[in-house]
Amino acid sequence: MKPGSVLVDVAIDQGGCVAGSHATTHDAPIFAVHDSVYCCVANMPGAVPATSTRALTNTTLPHVIALVQTGWKKAVAEDAALAKGRNVHDGSIVINEHVASAFNAKLLTVADAIA
Repeated sequence: MKPGSVLVDVAIDQGGCVAGSHATTHDAPIFAVHDSVYCCVANMPGAVPATSTRALTNTTLPHVIALVQTGWKKAVAEDAALAKGRNVHDGSIVINEHVASAFNAKLLTVADAIA
């Protein structure tokens, strides 16, 4: 990273996604790594629960409505983002070869899973 860069690791609740990350708090949210600043506050949405709930609902509700109105096969076939979020089907892993390998499970493509 360039000197002076700022990194916000929003996946810190799940262990982080960047080397050198560790969970921080709102009281002490940042720390330096080499010449960069890291911010890794755990559970950031918890600081603004009403706003984060509205944001999550606004993002997910259209998918839920599509699933209910059209059924999961059609909804997944018509929405690439929804299809990519599908992880398992009938005992097989969908898309993620690393997870399939870790569990010694059959790997399916999205097309196979909706056929």
